[in-house]
Amino acid sequence: MTVVSSFASNNAEEGNMKEPVVFRLINGGEPASLDPAMIQGVPENRIYQSLFEGLVAYDYETARAIPGVAQSWTVSDDNTVYTFKLRQTSWNDGVAITAQTFVDSWLRELDPNTAAPYAWFPSMFVKGAAEYNAGTAGAEAVGVKAIDDYTLEVTLVGPLPYALDAFAHYSFGIAPLHTIAEHGDSWTNVDKIVTNGPYKLKEWVPQDKLVVEKDPKYWDAKNVKVDQFVYLPVEDNNTGYSMFLNGEVDWMTTVPTDRMKEGLLRDDVIVSPNLATYYYVINNKVEPLTDVRVRKALSMSINRTELTERIGQAGQIPSAAMVPTMEGYPALEGNTFNVAEAKKLLAEAGYPNGEGFPVLPILYNTSEGHKKMAEFIQAQWKENLGIDVTLENQEWKTFLSSKNQHDYSIARSGWGGDYQDPNTFLDMFVTGAAMNDMQYENPEYDALIEKAATMKAGAARFEALREAESMLVERDQALIPLYTYVKVNCIDLNKWGGWAPNVLDLHPPRQIYKK
Repeated sequence: MTVVSSFASNNAEEGNMKEPVVFRLINGGEPASLDPAMIQGVPENRIYQSLFEGLVAYDYETARAIPGVAQSWTVSDDNTVYTFKLRQTSWNDGVAITAQTFVDSWLRELDPNTAAPYAWFPSMFVKGAAEYNAGTAGAEAVGVKAIDDYTLEVTLVGPLPYALDAFAHYSFGIAPLHTIAEHGDSWTNVDKIVTNGPYKLKEWVPQDKLVVEKDPKYWDAKNVKVDQFVYLPVEDNNTGYSMFLNGEVDWMTTVPTDRMKEGLLRDDVIVSPNLATYYYVINNKVEPLTDVRVRKALSMSINRTELTERIGQAGQIPSAAMVPTMEGYPALEGNTFNVAEAKKLLAEAGYPNGEGFPVLPILYNTSEGHKKMAEFIQAQWKENLGIDVTLENQEWKTFLSSKNQHDYSIARSGWGGDYQDPNTFLDMFVTGAAMNDMQYENPEYDALIEKAATMKAGAARFEALREAESMLVERDQALIPLYTYVKVNCIDLNKWGGWAPNVLDLHPPRQIYKK
């Protein structure tokens, strides 16, 4: 391969040739897209953090915001207006990145014609963004303004205490609009893509690997220590874990459930708290799941403690709440295991002992762990309610498409917080939101989420969010939370630095180095 020789020449020091530092990782599914406006999953986010950079980035230890393209910022006294001072940077084709780049990129994301799956996210933050995205206002209503070439002003919908950290999210990213104008949808091809992150795209062989290499044009290139990242789209956890044990990869993002006990004994298997929830979404528009009694019966017939102990085995916390416990916000109780009540509710809905209940599929993305979870729940519903369900697995891209199009009855889901606040687990379920896969509609819920966005940090704001969550998972049972994750990663921290466990499980490539 020519990669090694090109890196060797770039890193020559006093006539000595240096071997490139290469970091290989199991990335799960094949990325659905590299366009910041079109991505929505964890595999895509890992790649995004190598290729692109927004106003701020993530600190590898705290998952809090650190400077990115913005070198500094100020906040108004009422916490609703952020003013960012940008550094003078450019795309790696030499075209300057200015405040107008952010304005144009964000408007592209929010433009309803773009159909960006995560446009709902900035819509929850930026004044006028929701209206523009809904087509009820023009682009001029959006609260983002270029004061001059290197000063960006962002006006929020309220004094959101979590806004700065959220600006690191890819939905607030930028895109090379000049390249998109020239090449259209093919702009993310290897021979056309233009980026501004610490790495540039070197090679992409679908279903095999995606390779990025250090970009010397990045503003902080001198502090980027890994020469090359190789992202491997391996969906089978047993295969990925075996590759890690054999030294073929440097980072595997989980341990197979049937090997968890042995894995937890290893020094290079890192278990840490994770601000994330594993849950099942229920299509609220599919019969008989339209009946809240049915949805509650499904939730109350699952023994979550047994699920986590038998299947999870890594210390996951059984939970019927959507929001994990946070400082000042203890988790709700939710509709927990109660077989007698579940049977009563199902009978009241017209299905005594499961009689007449249609056979519905449980959809999950390809993974041995997700399969075992689904098999356990399938057995629980058969034993405790007398109903039958089938299991259906799809590869990652197809799975995302099915959920986005609401083409399912019951589906596996998981949500890791985008920032460290309860709102990140709740705002995506307002009526019509793109990530509202279960098509939940509740004006009272919507009003509470909107109210919380206008409130200052404190107990009263948390109470509004807590009332909304109670509607979601207790009164309406719009979805079925199962447990709070712990994160299990496989990486040798004696060999690699700049990688640390954090509650969002975010590990920016820019900060990783070989010891």
